Amino acid sequence: MDTTTHPVDERLPAGQLAALGVQHVLVMYAGAVAVPLIIGRALKLAPEQVAMLISADLFCCGLVTLIQSLGLTQWFGIRLPVMMGVTFAAVAPMVSMANATPGVEGARLIFGAIIGAGVISMLIAPAVSRLLRFFPPVVTGTIIAVIGISLMRIGINWIFGNPFGPTAPSVVSPEHAQWLAQATAAAGAPGSALPAAPKGLALLPSVPNPKYADLHGVAIAGLVLLTILLVAKFARGFVANISVLIGIVVGGVVAAAFGLMTFDKVAKAAWVDVVLPFQFGIPTFDPMLILTMTVVMIVVMIESTGMFLALGEMTGRTVDQPALARGLRTDGLGTLLGGIFNTFPYTSFSQNVGLVAVTGVRSRFVCAAGGLVLLVLGLLPKMAALVESLPTVVLGGAGLVMFGMVAATGIRILAGVDFKGNRHNALIVAIAIGIGMIPLIAPQFKQWMPGAIHPLIESGILLSSVTAVLLNLFFNGAREDKAAVVLAARQAEAH
Repeated sequence: MDTTTHPVDERLPAGQLAALGVQHVLVMYAGAVAVPLIIGRALKLAPEQVAMLISADLFCCGLVTLIQSLGLTQWFGIRLPVMMGVTFAAVAPMVSMANATPGVEGARLIFGAIIGAGVISMLIAPAVSRLLRFFPPVVTGTIIAVIGISLMRIGINWIFGNPFGPTAPSVVSPEHAQWLAQATAAAGAPGSALPAAPKGLALLPSVPNPKYADLHGVAIAGLVLLTILLVAKFARGFVANISVLIGIVVGGVVAAAFGLMTFDKVAKAAWVDVVLPFQFGIPTFDPMLILTMTVVMIVVMIESTGMFLALGEMTGRTVDQPALARGLRTDGLGTLLGGIFNTFPYTSFSQNVGLVAVTGVRSRFVCAAGGLVLLVLGLLPKMAALVESLPTVVLGGAGLVMFGMVAATGIRILAGVDFKGNRHNALIVAIAIGIGMIPLIAPQFKQWMPGAIHPLIESGILLSSVTAVLLNLFFNGAREDKAAVVLAARQAEAH
């Protein structure tokens, strides 16, 4: 190697680049495809539409990774070994939007909010890079912990069945439904003495649903979880890093063997297709939803700031203010592109930053190679259809680990916070987590509040974020401590 070339700019042989790039893709793959599966199913989209979301996501992951690692003009790209993927921080607000407005109309609302937040994020990126003082580890650790706790609900519902729809815990008794139908018909008959049935009259589900918490599905989810644990325990290096992916593969094979997974949709899917923008039509721009997603992006960019600073130390390349602004501006550009190409907000993936530390390979061109692999995967609809065909029980077993690790990351960051010398920090964490749990425990708490503010207050993550920032300002002021932020980022990437 030329001794004048910085390790970040080292160009490895093509074979090594390809192998190391695939390694980065495998480490992030399970997390990358989880979000389009969650949002697609929350929107109640058709399987082929969910598969399209997965293809678009992989394609944009690759595109934004290339921009971030290689750079694009003097405005975009931090030019470090960074893999970009969809952030879990935006999942809970998007699920709330999907529940409020399902279907294609809901998708247009979500993509409109993402595009708006992407544009705003690009404009405020330089300012956000100076907001570290408002987001010390006591704040970011609390926010990330609440994100993980909020997401656990999704993984649990994947295993047992959703609280609504065909896998709800209870169903209406057929006998009760038949009686009500007969009574309604009799009341509406000419000359009947019975008054007509009130509008909206419905029966309460009261019979246990045999499809809910099916023991075969629970067993498969348990097998996925057991596989992940065994791989994490006994494997080493790269194999240990892809334990979640291995667990999903094992679960999929077993589910197919028991007839719970079919490949009809895979057979019908095309081998190659182009990812096109605005597949769901022109996005709908709702100012309140854009504001909600912008707040999420500010939190995401603060987390990215810590990650970039830690990566700069790890690779030996100084990350100055202009470089930081370029990296954060790319988060915004990636989010804008995500909304245009039918996918979601983007950020740097911490597990890939951890892989840089594990392997010692600091070349940004390795991540660029990984970006090319993701681009190709996004052009293969059969791959997306295969992922979409996975039963939710398989994803649930992996979801417990993926979402639980998000919560554990927040706890790990909080472990470095001074609770002994500053008792106010415990109050900040306690109250912010409590406020963040309100929408999770009492989702109807907002029913008497103005409808215009519902999108802002129905996300526990946003409530927790605002609470933590304000309480930290009240108790601790706004002291900037870059060393603490870097330490928190290093703790976060350890998973």
